[in-house]
Amino acid sequence: MKKRSISFERIALYAFLTSLTALSIDAVLPALRVIEADLHVEPPLSTQHIVSLFIFGMVFGELFLGPVSDAIGRKRALVLGLGLYMAGTLVAMFSTSVGMIVVGRILQGIGVAGPKIATRALIRDQFEGEAMARIMSFMFVLFILVPMLAPAMGQLVLAFAGWRAIFVVYLILSMLLCVWLLARQPETLPPQSRIRFHPATLLQNTARILGNRRVTLLIVATGFVFGAHLQYLSTAADIFFDVYGVSTMFPVYFAAFAAGIGLASIVNAQVVRRFGMQAMCEGAFLGLVTLGLGLLLLSLFHAGRPPFAVFMAMGFAIFFCIGILFGNLNAMAMHSLGQLAGLGASLIASGSSLVAVVFAVGFGAFYNLTTVPLAAGFLATGIVGFVLVRLAAGASREPVLPVKRTM
Repeated sequence: MKKRSISFERIALYAFLTSLTALSIDAVLPALRVIEADLHVEPPLSTQHIVSLFIFGMVFGELFLGPVSDAIGRKRALVLGLGLYMAGTLVAMFSTSVGMIVVGRILQGIGVAGPKIATRALIRDQFEGEAMARIMSFMFVLFILVPMLAPAMGQLVLAFAGWRAIFVVYLILSMLLCVWLLARQPETLPPQSRIRFHPATLLQNTARILGNRRVTLLIVATGFVFGAHLQYLSTAADIFFDVYGVSTMFPVYFAAFAAGIGLASIVNAQVVRRFGMQAMCEGAFLGLVTLGLGLLLLSLFHAGRPPFAVFMAMGFAIFFCIGILFGNLNAMAMHSLGQLAGLGASLIASGSSLVAVVFAVGFGAFYNLTTVPLAAGFLATGIVGFVLVRLAAGASREPVLPVKRTM
């Protein structure tokens, strides 16, 4: 029997575990140019890769740690992921080249998949449908404080202790989360419901999940949304610094965009039961189409530099749409997974992350000191995403049953 309520402490723990991903991306953004100057970054690597290849590491971590959480339990998988994350943090902390930082960041990305994937599966063990969407939205209310505050924290640490100290903060926080998890979170996947970690079983169950047309369509749709967000994260410092001449106020303006996602999470938690996840997603994608097209036209009209106030207002609205999509798309994709929640969450996250990296690197390569590529990315996401969720609406919603399990 699925639960209908949950304690605030439990929501907070889930939110902080999940937010480790955003913190790992956003806190380092103000330091990218300092790292570039300190380590003499040269092609083919750039400081954009410090962000994008972190997500690339997540692809592999998500493929591995999801099935592991189905086999050994959610809690052990979370601890394993946090351990890998700490190891990657140490590599990046003591790096003497950008190549070493990238290696550390990839390892961080592999490890952070544990908190990201196992937490989703843990929630799926306890909730389903609209109740799960509401829990995820409440999580995002706390979760959104991280991207709002992380760049300011990173800039503060950078000013007083240098860029390496940012990785010291990552290490301390991951250790604290590990202790909190071990002390306060019970296991949610009983031994009789676990699925044997065996290559043949894994391939069969993977084929069953990806054979579900609805899940596959929603994975790609989620990837486009994540890709548009990642494109912005990879180029945010350059856009604010190069296009608008913003430096010290960067964390404030970055937080304003993040506040759009936070507001969307609050709104979604209140209205998703009334309108349903499908309608919320369709409306948000249509909003992205309208706003992305508007920003693209303004960017072209103003030689790639629309008025700053207009850029901020439209950006806030765009990220409001993205905030609506994040929680609902994940909940819709997870809905049919049942006892395959761990592997399913792994495939959803790794598949969407892979789509996101390709999207962000592709559109990011066109960055030309203007907002045009960013606007084009939002427009493309809106159009493709809307088509995909409409196609998913007509696909089967039957639960995906595992091929084999341990007793």
